[in-house]
Amino acid sequence: MTTIHTQLLTDDASGLLVERRFRLRVASGPDAGKEHVLDEGTTMVGTHTDNDVVLTDATVSRYHLEVRVRRDGIEIRDLDTTNGTKQGGTKVGQVVLTGAARLRLGKHTEMDVEPIDKSVDLDAWPGDRFGDVLGTTQPMKRLFALLGKAAPTEATILLQGETGTGKEAIAESIHSQSRRARGPFVVVDCGSIPHELIASELFGHAKGSFTGAGADKQGLIEAANRGTLFLDEIGELALDLQPQLLRVLDRRQVRRVGETQSVDVDIRVIAATHRDLRAMVRAGTFREDLYYRLAVVATQVPPLRERKADIPALATWFADKMGRSGFAQSPGLIEMLERHDWPGNVRELRNVVERALSLGQSSLADLGSGTMPAPRASEPEVTGPAPRRAPSSPDVLELPFKDAKAALVETFEKDYLVALLARHKGNISRAASEAGIDRNYIHRLVKKYGLEVERG
Repeated sequence: MTTIHTQLLTDDASGLLVERRFRLRVASGPDAGKEHVLDEGTTMVGTHTDNDVVLTDATVSRYHLEVRVRRDGIEIRDLDTTNGTKQGGTKVGQVVLTGAARLRLGKHTEMDVEPIDKSVDLDAWPGDRFGDVLGTTQPMKRLFALLGKAAPTEATILLQGETGTGKEAIAESIHSQSRRARGPFVVVDCGSIPHELIASELFGHAKGSFTGAGADKQGLIEAANRGTLFLDEIGELALDLQPQLLRVLDRRQVRRVGETQSVDVDIRVIAATHRDLRAMVRAGTFREDLYYRLAVVATQVPPLRERKADIPALATWFADKMGRSGFAQSPGLIEMLERHDWPGNVRELRNVVERALSLGQSSLADLGSGTMPAPRASEPEVTGPAPRRAPSSPDVLELPFKDAKAALVETFEKDYLVALLARHKGNISRAASEAGIDRNYIHRLVKKYGLEVERG
């Protein structure tokens, strides 16, 4: 019995989850109208009768194309033919297609690669857990339903959402519910590795390949073999390293720095970012082809302010994880927690619960303060969610490095931005010039922190 191979992805236009398979259809030439739905594995195209798709065009080679279904599209390989294969007028030897395309084989035959999409119905999620992630509200249950469909597949997943929304915990839960659960779950924090070290960290290196490389080193991609590679904050990956990562995703091979031979890797990739990757593609700071390799199944993780009904359950859950079951939540405390805008999202709530358990609930009084201090009369009004109080040094030292860094960076970013815009009366161009950063980045920060700028 023939197995029809389908791929799970989110439709770029509608955002709906679909199952995709592919069809080859001869658009012009002696065999116009001939069709073949691709099965799992390899399909051969040519004039010899042994091929799966047999053509009669004499300018097509006996064995012309090898078409292989992959987890992220279909791979087309020209078999060193006499008259070649072209896509869009360009001769191709090997190409991976993820959507519709037209190929010219020989001199007379044009063949279309056509996706066949079928919408996937998402069943109601039965509980309030997805692995180690808690959610009782509809936005989270919709997310769980989508991830529940995607987790058992090999689909690459892109988790988008603000800092602190729990993307790493979601990625680990996807891994735990996949066929790779017994393999490694390897985290690469693209935002925390220095640029000069990230190639070595990702791909590994050979002894003597650069100053300080005293021994061979396996990279994090290779370490994830037969498991899941989680690329956290993929939007921070330097543009010059993006082609190397794209080659890994295309070929599932990695080459250590200083070596000439590549090593095969069997990995499933999950990526996460708080940045708008589409905007970065338009700005030329993120490769479009890499974006589409990562955003096979793309979904948004909702911020805590859009799921405030989850706060009581989350607070109890965090307290239980800290070994302090029975976290008392009075109506007044719940009202205070729900009134806060949570710019740090679930991570901030966890830290707040930990602070309350250590110092008492009176330490949370600043959460209900409401709005930012009023500006001076000579300054433009810059309003938004209440700023998070900068963690004190002892608080930071008790956090994991990544959480401590994120808390300090977010506090600095927001405070710096408010003061900068105030000095320039809301003029983003002048503010960007003084700060030495791109004005589009300031626009993203304004949006990220929900600030409203009104000129004075």
